[in-house]
Amino acid sequence: MTIKIIGKYQLERELGTGATSTVYLAIDTFSQQQVAIKLFDTENLRATHRAKIYRKLLLTEASLAGKLSHPHIVKILDAVMEGDVNYMVMEYVEGETLERFAEVDHLLPISTIAEILYKCCKALEYAQFQGVIHRDIKPANIMLQGESDIKITDFGAAAIQSETTQVTGIGSPAYMSPEQVKELRLTHQTDIYSLGVVMYRLLTGKLPFDASNNASMIYQIINIEPPLPSAFRPEVPHELDIIVRRAMEKDTALRYQTWDEFAIDLVGFFNHVTTSKAAIYDTEKFDSLRSLTFFKNFSDVELWEVLRLSEWRKVAESEYMLREGDGGRSFYILAQGTVRVLKQGRLLSLLHRGDCFGEMAHLTEGEHKRNTDVVAKSPVTLIEIDPDVLQQASSNCRFQFADAFLRMLVKRLALANTRISHLLSDQN
Repeated sequence: MTIKIIGKYQLERELGTGATSTVYLAIDTFSQQQVAIKLFDTENLRATHRAKIYRKLLLTEASLAGKLSHPHIVKILDAVMEGDVNYMVMEYVEGETLERFAEVDHLLPISTIAEILYKCCKALEYAQFQGVIHRDIKPANIMLQGESDIKITDFGAAAIQSETTQVTGIGSPAYMSPEQVKELRLTHQTDIYSLGVVMYRLLTGKLPFDASNNASMIYQIINIEPPLPSAFRPEVPHELDIIVRRAMEKDTALRYQTWDEFAIDLVGFFNHVTTSKAAIYDTEKFDSLRSLTFFKNFSDVELWEVLRLSEWRKVAESEYMLREGDGGRSFYILAQGTVRVLKQGRLLSLLHRGDCFGEMAHLTEGEHKRNTDVVAKSPVTLIEIDPDVLQQASSNCRFQFADAFLRMLVKRLALANTRISHLLSDQN
C-alpha cells in the first residue's frame, strides 16, 4: 500500500481486493471513526466494454450515498468518482460474509438462518420503498456480525426507480431469477427469488441447481424444479421447505408478492417451533414491536433501534417485576401477557399487552421511588428500557418515545376524568 491518505481518510490496512478495487480499513481524521474505503483501479475503468459495465456499477452504488439508511444495510457515506483517484467510503462492518456458512461443513443452526433471512427481508423491503432493487443478492453480499446480525452490501447492480430491466453482465447466474436470466423487466420479486436461493444454500450447503456451466444453469433456472432443502438436510422443517419453494417460484404470480408476506411466514415458523423456548429471537421481537400500539408511529428503522437498546425477558405468573419503594429509572412495556398493579395489596388496575409502566421514574427528574407493586397475572414477555441507554438513541427515535408517552398520558388522564365524573354522578 503506497497511498496513506485519501481526502480526509487515513488508510490503516488492506481488507480485501477484487478485479476492479481494493478495500481498506481507514480512519476518518475528522470524526476518528473507522470506515471502509473501496479504492477503484482506474486502469481497469478505461475504454473496454467490460470497463463501461464496471463504471456503471460504481456510479450506481456511489449514487446511493446517504439514500439507504437502515441498520441491516451497509451505509455509503461518501463517494468521489472524478479524476485519477476514485473511491467510495462505507460503514465499516466487523464480521464476514455468509459465503463460509453456505458450505456443507459450516452450516448455521436452522433458527439462526431463519432469523438472518427475516432481517434480509426487512432490509430489502426498506430498499424497495426507497425505489431500489438490489439485483445481486448472494451470500457474498451479506455480512454477518455476531450470531445473527446482518448487513447487506454491494448495491452496485441495483436498479433505481424506473430503471428495472436487466443489464447484461450484472448479477450472479446461480442466484438469478427466471425473469432475470431472460433479461425481462424486473421488480422486487427478483430479489425475493435470489434470497430464496440464498436460503436454500444456507440450509443445505448446496445450490438448488447443479450445473457445470452457465448455459446449463440458465436452462435449469427456467425449466427445472429443484429438490426441497430437506432432501439434503433432513432436519429442515417442512415449514421452511414451503417458504423456500414459494420464494423460488418461477411464476411471479405464485411467488411471494411482497417482502412482508415472506417475513410473516418466517415469523410463523418461529411461532410454531419456538413457543416453549426461553430465548426470544430478534424476529419475534421485531414482529411484536410492530404490532404494539405504543410503537404504532415508529418507522421500521426506529423499531430496529428500539430492539437494540431494549432488554427482553419472560416473566412467570405471580412474579414481581416492581416493588413499592424500589429505586431505579427503567420503564417497561408489555409485549405479551397481563400484570396487576397493586397499592398496599389492593388492586389498582390491570395492564395488558402494549401497555407501559414504570415510566414516571423516567419522566420525573431527580430520585424516584416506585409507588406500586407490579405482579404478573399471567406469563409475561417484558421489554425493559434504560433511560440512559435511550439517550444514546437517534433524535428521531427519542422523539417517537416522547410522542408515545404523551399519547399514553393523555389517554390515562381521559380515563381518570371519566372515573371522577362517574364518582361525582354517584354522589349526586
